Amino acid sequence: MPRGWEHLPFFSSDWPPIRDRLAGTEWLPGPARVFAALDTVPPERARVVILGQDPYPTPGHANGLAFSVNPGVALPRSLANIMAELRADTGAAPSTGDLSHWAQQGVLLLNTSLSVPPGAAGAHSRWGWDRLARQAIAEAQRHGPLAFILWGGHAQKAALGLPRPQDLLIASAHPSPLSARRGFFGSRPFSRTNDWLAAQRLPLVDWAGHGCATGTGGAITEP
Repeated sequence: MPRGWEHLPFFSSDWPPIRDRLAGTEWLPGPARVFAALDTVPPERARVVILGQDPYPTPGHANGLAFSVNPGVALPRSLANIMAELRADTGAAPSTGDLSHWAQQGVLLLNTSLSVPPGAAGAHSRWGWDRLARQAIAEAQRHGPLAFILWGGHAQKAALGLPRPQDLLIASAHPSPLSARRGFFGSRPFSRTNDWLAAQRLPLVDWAGHGCATGTGGAITEP
């Protein structure tokens, strides 16, 4: 169980039956990475929440962080659109699709389902994983305001009722090629998040991984 989150009710009530269902089966991202998002971001360090649906179903892609892929993996189309928007929004983007440096800065890249069989996207979506996502977000909120970046109807429904007045809510279309041009492109979620963090006197996120972070006002702050 991930340190700092082990007291959540999910781990005593929901995790044991899910673990039993997974036993003896092939699933992604596998036991070592299933809680990677929570392992990397303890609740007191979370400041941004990005919700995905479930891990990539292609072996070798999923690394336990929503929308992220392992280094050297070709960008899935949604992630390619995320990188395009990041570049248009801030002027720079990471050189790979590995978003672990976002997580290391307090960006909770949490899928609403944390397991998937190879080649069967969404197959575990009704197993009760979503309760962990909501409990984890509520726990992180106990430590301060959060910025929610919710792409698409699934993420917005999964987080329904969680953002508070003191939180930032950025909701837009999903970066999928089917919907990106219906409100994702041009939504500027990265600079808007950094502008909000600056107003909260919180460290900015270095989205591109170049050692500095920029908001729309042009100020550069060490993360």
